[in-house]
Amino acid sequence: MQNLPEQFIDRMKKRLGEGFPAFLRAYENPPYKGLRVNTQKISKEEFWAISPIMLEQVPWAENGFYITAEKAGAHPYHFAGLYYLQEPSAMCAAPMLEISAAKHVLDLCAAPGGKTTQIAARMDRGAILVANEIDGSRAKILSQNIERLGIANCAVTNATPKQLVENFPEYFDAILVDAPCSGEGMFKKEPNALTHWSPQNVALCAARQKEILDDAASMLTSGGEIVYSTCTFAEEEDEWQIADFLKRHPEFALLEIKKILPHEERGEGHFAARLKKISHSSLQREAPKIRAYPLRVNAQAEKAYRAFAEDFFVSAPQGAITTLSDGRMYLVPTGMPAFDVRVMRLGVELGEWDGKLIRPAHALAMAFGTHARRKVKLSLEEVKKYLRGETVEAEVENGWCVVFVEEFPLGLGKAVNGTVKNHLPKGLRLVRA
Repeated sequence: MQNLPEQFIDRMKKRLGEGFPAFLRAYENPPYKGLRVNTQKISKEEFWAISPIMLEQVPWAENGFYITAEKAGAHPYHFAGLYYLQEPSAMCAAPMLEISAAKHVLDLCAAPGGKTTQIAARMDRGAILVANEIDGSRAKILSQNIERLGIANCAVTNATPKQLVENFPEYFDAILVDAPCSGEGMFKKEPNALTHWSPQNVALCAARQKEILDDAASMLTSGGEIVYSTCTFAEEEDEWQIADFLKRHPEFALLEIKKILPHEERGEGHFAARLKKISHSSLQREAPKIRAYPLRVNAQAEKAYRAFAEDFFVSAPQGAITTLSDGRMYLVPTGMPAFDVRVMRLGVELGEWDGKLIRPAHALAMAFGTHARRKVKLSLEEVKKYLRGETVEAEVENGWCVVFVEEFPLGLGKAVNGTVKNHLPKGLRLVRA
């Protein structure tokens, strides 16, 4: 059994009463593991048929499964973005968010991307998703996961909630707030959560969550919804947080609460509350008109890209193109707003223009690789070589191509006389496979 903090034990004993011994015994079990199928690339049924991993349905997540397999992140299907590894109870929050009619959705505290990608799989392809993370290094991980899963309608921002409030007052139709918390549901999975736990940290987290929730409320349209979630058991961060929020914001109504405790359900622990904004805030200010994202037109770069796309694609993806000052080019989804904050990713990166030619981006293969003209489908052994960064042999016309595991893109290659040179980014390669 883990060395749980004494003050944590005392609090849970008082709260759970007769249920406390069962709660304590839950810490004798290994942590639950899960994966969620990325239905933007494959259906749940199709994945079930090809899965190399034993799967058992998670009851609160339509496309979520319990797994026991080790190193599921090293399988080629993971590299191809067919699934996202996610603790099962963490899958409960995103399905609660009503997004069927949403045109603009915000995941306010988004890294590493589990809930962002879960939301994206449910969204209309014409809607816009903004995934924000205040920590720059974590925002890079978030961006990489969005890229791996081939999500095309998302912007990744690196900003404080208050900076976003200045950009987007009463703008979003739905907001997920997976708030930074004391992490009591992570004690088995992440030992650092035990090291950092204290009653003082719980209080600090609750104060921070209050500010974040207030900022989220000011960015939500009337009639929109917020889902607030944590991976902790502390009432100060969960039930009491929501009760205090409703006192401060009478324009909101509580629709639903879910709390997963490890001795009651098969998960490490999670809390989620669904809130609806039933009227405008009494503090409402006139919302400025949100500008469309300003495209940066570079005629030479776009001409080079069109020539590349004509050769590379059978049918090229459609949309507006913007070219940044460093030569990187992005396909910008219709309806993307302008940002006055740092943007890490904008739609899909197409590639980089060097002044003459286009060097395609890995994101292009992951989002649109199924439309490529030159496809290289590898055997399992060849896939392992590719994922290690090695060249592979293939009968394919010379030029840029997309490398596949079965029917699913893994990344880019460049064919030269029967040899496919590896263009998988070095940071994504397997040291051993």
